[in-house]
Amino acid sequence: MNKVKAFIERGNNGTYGVYVDHEDNTLNYGIIGEGDTVDAAIKDFKTAYEEMKELHKEEGKHFVEAEFEFHYDTASFLNFYTCYFSLAGLSRLTGIHQGQLSHYVTGVRNPSKQTIQKIDTSIHEFAKNLNQVQFV
Repeated sequence: MNKVKAFIERGNNGTYGVYVDHEDNTLNYGIIGEGDTVDAAIKDFKTAYEEMKELHKEEGKHFVEAEFEFHYDTASFLNFYTCYFSLAGLSRLTGIHQGQLSHYVTGVRNPSKQTIQKIDTSIHEFAKNLNQVQFV
């Protein structure tokens, strides 16, 4: 089964979209998902995938099966995960000022590639450390 990147982005109106990169020629169809939350957008995206699969079957067309790997833009990630982590905590974790993170969440500013990399590295390092925790 093909592994395909699906991108999650927050729109200017506060809703979320999920889409497959149009330059990726792995699939022989296009699908998108939309919703008021990340979860709703992913659910809509998965529904569109199943509907496209059924349509191809009905029309007797070949359907390229896919497993999706979801990638967040920075604003969507921060907005989605701030219900689990405070901006103050993310600031301590990443070393990026809380006010700056808030600007990314609200879409007032966009992070540079260097800042995106810093957030990405910090989050993955934190996850790796959490993965090693064992309770007795």
